[in-house]
Order: sequence, then C-alpha cells, then structure tokens
Amino acid sequence: MLLAQKAGQVSVESACVSAGCRLRKSGANSAFAKSFVRLGRRGSNGSSQRRFLEAISNRTAIAIMSMVMLLVSGHPLFYAFKIVLHTAYFPICISLMKSMDWDIYRCFMTVARAGGLTGAAQVTGLSPATIGRRMLEIEERTGRSLFVRSQTGYVLTSDGRLLFEQLQEMEAAARKVESWQKEGEGMPVVRIAAGTWNAWLIAENFPAICTERDAFAISLSIGEARANLAYRESDIGIRAFEPEETYLASRLIGEVAYAAYQQKHAPGGGPERWVAVAEEEAISAYLRWPHEQAAGRIVATVGRPRSLLDLARAGAGRAVLPCFVGDLDPLLERAGEEIEPLRHRQWIVMNNEDRHRREIRTVVDRMTRLLRSHVDLFAGKRPRRSASA
Repeated sequence: MLLAQKAGQVSVESACVSAGCRLRKSGANSAFAKSFVRLGRRGSNGSSQRRFLEAISNRTAIAIMSMVMLLVSGHPLFYAFKIVLHTAYFPICISLMKSMDWDIYRCFMTVARAGGLTGAAQVTGLSPATIGRRMLEIEERTGRSLFVRSQTGYVLTSDGRLLFEQLQEMEAAARKVESWQKEGEGMPVVRIAAGTWNAWLIAENFPAICTERDAFAISLSIGEARANLAYRESDIGIRAFEPEETYLASRLIGEVAYAAYQQKHAPGGGPERWVAVAEEEAISAYLRWPHEQAAGRIVATVGRPRSLLDLARAGAGRAVLPCFVGDLDPLLERAGEEIEPLRHRQWIVMNNEDRHRREIRTVVDRMTRLLRSHVDLFAGKRPRRSASA
C-alpha cells in the first residue's frame, strides 16, 4: 500500500460516520459500527469523544482511527488529531504535515534506527547524500534540530526522540491495517529479522521454512541491529541475548562460537593481514574484535559482513566469522583456536500477542527445528569440512 498517497481533507467526525456505515454494510459487529456513527454525529460534543476513547487503550485507539482513515480515504496516515485518554491529551500526529510525504518520515526512522546515513543507505537503496538532504529537509520543515551529527554517526536529539516515538505509533497502526488488509486477501506475510549469517542459513534452507503448499509468504529483513518487535516491525527475530521485554516470548536455540578464518593453505611467514567491517558499521562484538585486537593490521574494510567471507576466500586476509559459516566452507581453515570471549547464546523471539497466529507459530516451529539441527555446528563442535582440491 502506498503510504505516501495523497488524499483530500476529511474531518474525523465525517470519517467516523462513513466508516461506521461501511462497517455495518460489510457485516462487522453492529455495536462496534454504531459506535463510530455515534462518535461522528456527536463530534461537536467533546465529552462524547472522551467517553468513547477512554474506553479503549492507547494503541487500540490509534489502530481504530487509522482504520477509519483507511476505510474512508484509502490512506491510514492522513489526518492530524488529538485523542483524549485517561484525562490527559495524547497527541497523535497522523500526518504531522500535509505538505510532507510519508516516505520522508520513513527515511527519518531508518536513519534513527541505523544510527547514520551509511546504514540507512544500505536499507533504503538511496545514496547517503540523498538521505542527508532529506534529513535537512525534515529539520527545515519542522523547525527543529532532530540529530546530533558526528563522524561516528547520527544521534537523536530530544526533539528527534519525540518525533521518532510518535512515528513509531503511526507505523505500528499502519502495519496493523496492512496486516488486516492482507489477511482479507488471503496471503499473510511473516516478517523475520535476522543477522547476516542466520539469514544466510535460512536462505540456504528456505524450503524448510516455507513451502509451495503454505498459504503465507516470508519477508526476511537482514541487519546486525537488534530485532525490534515492539511496534510490529517484525514478527520473529533472532537475538544474541535473552530478551528482557515482557511483551516478548522466546526460545533458546543454543550457543554460537566464533573463530578467525583464512584461505585454505594460505602461505605463512609474513605479517598477519586482517579484513573487517568498517568501524562505524561494527555493531556486533565479533565485528568489533578486529578493530580492538588487530587495528594496525587491517588491510581492507567493507560495509557488510557478508563480504568478509568473500575476502577471506580470496586470500585478502583473516576474517572473524561464526564457526557454522567458516567450518562449512571448504575453501577456508581456522587461523587459531575459537575466540572464547565472543561465544554467546541465541534466542528466537516473537511477540506474545502474535505467537499463536497459525502462520507465525508454523514458521517459529520450523525455524526452531532448523537452527537446533545445527546446534553442534553453531557451537563449533562439528568436524570441519575438508576440500579435496
């Protein structure tokens, strides 16, 4: 659904009346539909809106009003209004500014999550210069400084954090509407967030996760940042630490070991040469290790961890890799023992409210079987492959 789609201005009151009528025609719960009609017809009476909205939770209110906008205008993120909850005003900026496209706000959120222009460029496919111009544009139009810029990246200011939090609520509401719409179309999408190497393993074994007989699709998001399920950005994530969030359920998979790898039969005797991910992109501990332990011997840096494998295969230098990656590659060999301080456990995580949905439960069960079937390889215990050539 094109969230940046333009729409004419519609009042909340008329939107509620129209949405209620459409809900009744569609066979929805009659009391629920009538609530929208009553809310719209009494729109001039502030107390009626308060009674209606105080009866539902904050997130439910956001989702309902987004659904209203979708039903009436085809655009859930369209109208700026205030919701009165628990006697306090809670501003929900559903469009913030009519003159600014939703895509710019999505770009802002990507920069905030990635911590800089380079990471955002990898996610969006736009150039860092284009993204930088968009961030200047949003600051100019809001009249607020949203980022503290430095050589190490972009950090949100207090105004930036406030905007980010409100946009997260909008994004979550939009995703719920999109999920509801896709369910009606009969093809739900299960969104998985995983790091580079777990995503690689899932892709290598994709038929074990989703088959042609399944009535759902898979969206695989790849990145080193922590999987965030609070606002339904993903349905399932894989984390390197036990989740502390009370809204998450988790399954322990096992331990992950790391070692340095080099091209098989690489000539020795010379100085150690290392390859690494650029320091500003080194989010995970194993990516930071070369910068902390071999800073003066790094001969090449890359923007994505996946390129480390290619550089090591080509003989460019040593790379720190998970053992389940390096030990499976017949062109590589370990350059020393396991790096013990990097060992960690990993969990599959999912939202408590969504984990009983059939498609999510199915994918979680299959991912659990897949990852646990490689538990010894993850822990660096399985004998390494040998290459005849």
